Amino acid sequence: MLRAILVEVTAVVATLCLIGAVTIVGRNRLMELRTELQPRLRDSAPYLAVLTAVLILNSVIRDSAQDLSWQIGFEITYLLAEYDAGIVAAIQSFKSDALTTYFSSVYVYGYVFVLAFPVLAYIALSDRKHFQRLVVAYSINYFIGLTLYILFVAYGPRNWYLGVDAGAVVYENLLYSVTNSGTANELLTSEVNSRTNVFPSLHTSLSATVALFAYKTREDYPIWLGIATVLAASIIISTMYLGIHWAVDILFGLGLAGFSVYIAERYID
Repeated sequence: MLRAILVEVTAVVATLCLIGAVTIVGRNRLMELRTELQPRLRDSAPYLAVLTAVLILNSVIRDSAQDLSWQIGFEITYLLAEYDAGIVAAIQSFKSDALTTYFSSVYVYGYVFVLAFPVLAYIALSDRKHFQRLVVAYSINYFIGLTLYILFVAYGPRNWYLGVDAGAVVYENLLYSVTNSGTANELLTSEVNSRTNVFPSLHTSLSATVALFAYKTREDYPIWLGIATVLAASIIISTMYLGIHWAVDILFGLGLAGFSVYIAERYID
């Protein structure tokens, strides 16, 4: 079943990227990319190698990192819940079938598209610094995220079990409640993430990173700025609406995004 789910996600994202390539990147840049792809990839090889290494590291040590986190990490779920101040519950109070379907789709399909399309869009630009900075920012996000996941043990609202004296707030796991999609979402998220990989929100940091780059390249891709901003905002809200992250996770995710973009720009000037 997992293979079928991955094929479906890949097909949807590939279709969206194809549409984006035609409507946003444009024919001229795509034609130029046919001859310039190899030189641009060759010039960016060191940065791509680092990102590949970080992604492989994240995949290889995912289970062992969780075990290590339980041994040396700090349990901060109570703090996150306290400082959330009921924000997640307030957002979930607006729940509806339409919103749940939208945010579930954005969380899965929209997120992958938001990360994948800029890779194509920026490699198609003659100025290679945009592509290289994006790759560096991705690497920083993933590496710092993995490090913090080891240092801090935290459960999201969907896995937060309140005691009888903890109040009347109940956080719902809306990601798995979509008709005909709940099992697929549960299987997919369990394969790529752990329940304690909450602080900070990488969905937030990476989506915000893409939105920041969209702003910085708005002269090249003006349409993409609007699309990236709407998608990033939707993805960020979805993490709370679906009961996956606390508001504090979002704030730190936004901070991580800003830091990653800042370092990437300083490193590649």
